[in-house]
Amino acid sequence: MRTLYLDAFSGISGDMFIGALLDLGVDFKQFETELAKLNVTGYHLHAQRIAKSSIYGTDFDVHLPETVHKDEGFIETTSTHHHDHPHQHADGHTHSHGDEVRHLKDIEAIIDHSDLSNYVKTNAKQVFTEIAKSEAIVHELPLSDVHFHEVGALDSIVDIVGAFVALELLAVDQVYSSELTDGSGFIKVAHGMMPVPVPAVMQMRVGSAIPIKQNPEIHTELITPTGMGIVKTIVDQFCPIPDNQTITKVGYGFGNRETPQLNALRVMLCEKKN
Repeated sequence: MRTLYLDAFSGISGDMFIGALLDLGVDFKQFETELAKLNVTGYHLHAQRIAKSSIYGTDFDVHLPETVHKDEGFIETTSTHHHDHPHQHADGHTHSHGDEVRHLKDIEAIIDHSDLSNYVKTNAKQVFTEIAKSEAIVHELPLSDVHFHEVGALDSIVDIVGAFVALELLAVDQVYSSELTDGSGFIKVAHGMMPVPVPAVMQMRVGSAIPIKQNPEIHTELITPTGMGIVKTIVDQFCPIPDNQTITKVGYGFGNRETPQLNALRVMLCEKKN
């Protein structure tokens, strides 16, 4: 039995999760081919194995025509993310729609009408629903009114769908995780200064048993709404690595925030001992 273990000592985001699975051995070209079945365009995939704090891992990102801040749920913000190193590129394959907004039902329709596997479709929609429900409660909106900008929507669609494309390619039987670590303080978004954990992440904690601790030395967000949604959907148990599991491979997926410590999601592929 193959187990994926998440060591979330520096939180989790969609691109950190995908980067970690690519670092663990998911083939980038196969990942690109499967993700193309989503049948959307307007993005480029970037994956590069680099070193941070003298530790090698994979830096993954979804690049868009405009600079937008990643993984802020359904709240549009702006940011920049620069790459100064050579990297693999992959293009999406159909169309984009300018400045239109997308509601949850629109995103579900894109996923349903794609050529993705049922596993990817079902789990990606579950994450989007988790995020949409939390944003609806935080902003006191009907679920049907929750939306976000075309460009931000595309970013999140590729991150969330890509997470399950990569996980399906990895072919594990179960997912365990350590407790999650978030930062502290406040971050600036389009609507002002938000506390960490950000409101959408905090709302997703309601009714769950996901263990989260905050690091007072890190003054930024480490757990994004996308990361939290992925964790809620895939993790079977929060615990140390079980004694009956042998680690067979370790991978790192880097985050793009600068922090005083290594900003990465460490993942381990484990096999049950005989």
